[in-house]
Amino acid sequence: MQITLALARAKRAVFFSCATVAASLTAFSAFAAFPDKPVKIVVPFAPGGGTDLVARTVGITMGQELGQPVIIDNKPGAGTVIGTDAVAKSRPDGYTLVMATVAHVVNPSLLPKLPYNYEKAFAPVMLVGISPNVLVVRAESPYKSVGDIIAAAKAHPGKLSFASQGAGTSAHLAGELFKNLTKTDITHIPYRGAGPAITDLLGGQVDVMFATAAAVGTFIESGKLRALAVTTASRSTAPSLAKVPTVAESGVPGYVADSWYGLYAPAGTPQDVIMKLNAAAKKAVQTEAFRKRVESEGLVIDAGSPEAFDRYAKGEEARWRKVVKENHITTD
Repeated sequence: MQITLALARAKRAVFFSCATVAASLTAFSAFAAFPDKPVKIVVPFAPGGGTDLVARTVGITMGQELGQPVIIDNKPGAGTVIGTDAVAKSRPDGYTLVMATVAHVVNPSLLPKLPYNYEKAFAPVMLVGISPNVLVVRAESPYKSVGDIIAAAKAHPGKLSFASQGAGTSAHLAGELFKNLTKTDITHIPYRGAGPAITDLLGGQVDVMFATAAAVGTFIESGKLRALAVTTASRSTAPSLAKVPTVAESGVPGYVADSWYGLYAPAGTPQDVIMKLNAAAKKAVQTEAFRKRVESEGLVIDAGSPEAFDRYAKGEEARWRKVVKENHITTD
């Protein structure tokens, strides 16, 4: 009887050991297969803008590195909140990412009732790079300098308008900071992405635009838009912007409003998957094709670790929270 019980216990032990090993192998196999289907990058803007361009350029080589297509899904609206919220509520499996911009860290200051918890909903993957915003006008515009814009705005308060790719975006903040530091009244016209904003700027529906360098680079090179100033602390190294002064040196001391792009996954995404995505994104932005496509438009590639991106984003959130509060910036 005792021998029978001992054998039964031994069989159960062997069974559970085998089950545990099988479960472990299944879990390992599931991870090892990542990705076994297309990966999606949500762009919280309409097609045609700088974020869309960067995401699509990154996605091509990321897909080659991952062995699966990377699909770009444009979800514009609500100052990037619609697309960002969709990613926050996605499964944390590495198959859905968002190409975030400075709006990602500014919205908590501008919109206290976000549908997601900014601090807990996302896992950083990689900071792609940093670039200037550019103050542009259409080629036929009578405004030839920052001084011309300030003079016209002071002479006719509220008459001039500036376009941005959405409320809370880097371009919107660049314009609001400009208004506050120059003590001018310029009407903000938000769009659902840089593409439609540029269309209206070219058509004369708006007077000026603060835009990412990636969004307007080709228009500046073709002569359709005139660049008046860049928003960074120093001049851009991009060939098309090298001779363009900064806003600060054009009569607005202390003015700085950078733009950036970075990838986030939903919080809870396994760290091994995050690192696999980071490695693929890092290789993508270091290719010659990517460099030629974006560095000519002012993007300084970063391609660091998830932890470095997290530190940078938290610093940006604190900096812009202070700017928003001190300058009374709103989404109105």
